[in-house]
Amino acid sequence: MRISRNTFDRPWAAFMFFTRLPLWRLHQPRKESYDSVVEWWPLVGWLTGGVMAAVLWWGSMVLPWTVTVLLAIVARLLLTGALHEDGLADFIDGFGGGGTDRQRILDIMKDSHIGTYGVLGLVVYIGLLFAALHSMSPQLAALTVLAADPYAKMLAGQVIQMMPYARTAQTAKAHTVYRRMSTTSALLLAVQGLLPMVIYLWYFSDFVEWEFVIFLPCLAMYFIYRLMWSRLRGYTGDCCGALFLLTELMVYLAVVYQTCRL
Repeated sequence: MRISRNTFDRPWAAFMFFTRLPLWRLHQPRKESYDSVVEWWPLVGWLTGGVMAAVLWWGSMVLPWTVTVLLAIVARLLLTGALHEDGLADFIDGFGGGGTDRQRILDIMKDSHIGTYGVLGLVVYIGLLFAALHSMSPQLAALTVLAADPYAKMLAGQVIQMMPYARTAQTAKAHTVYRRMSTTSALLLAVQGLLPMVIYLWYFSDFVEWEFVIFLPCLAMYFIYRLMWSRLRGYTGDCCGALFLLTELMVYLAVVYQTCRL
């Protein structure tokens, strides 16, 4: 049976949307493929987490650990074009400076300029990310990133099932409104996000308690979801990016907390 190139349009569109790799030179997906990129977001995490893990693993063999951790963070920033970090900064700016005014929050998040709240938020986030990874051994840090990246993207992707998009396609930054997932797509999303995490928890079962690693990010996701619902009654692309980074950070903090107890 012949497989059409269009069969791979949706995952291909996700890799094009969430990274800065010049994949458009090889194949240009159909326009409608971009409304389902969230369904393949954790798969992109296999790549972005894999690149970061590779830098942590191999870099630690030739460079000081501090330099290696910084290079790993920079590597993912370059690969994604700081897409999610931009979303986090806009999210913090909007919810920090917009008060309870829904339209003002949306306007602030759409503004291309970064404000004081956004700058401070990014500084705190990068500081905590660096400190968490730096406190782990190279092997633990690399494998934790490999599991945390897809898992956090799977959790963040749930938001499109939980609430409507807060803008229209015309007013959205990327001019794309993500479609709600079918049962099949939701199961596929779960497999992409959970498979690396299950393997990780099995490998480190001697000292990493799965309850902390699984439920602390879920708890963070729930509180952010409640904040978004109370202020916006919906989500935006910036909200998705912020959800990913903050839930991923919770995985690292959960692992660090458990390693400190040993």
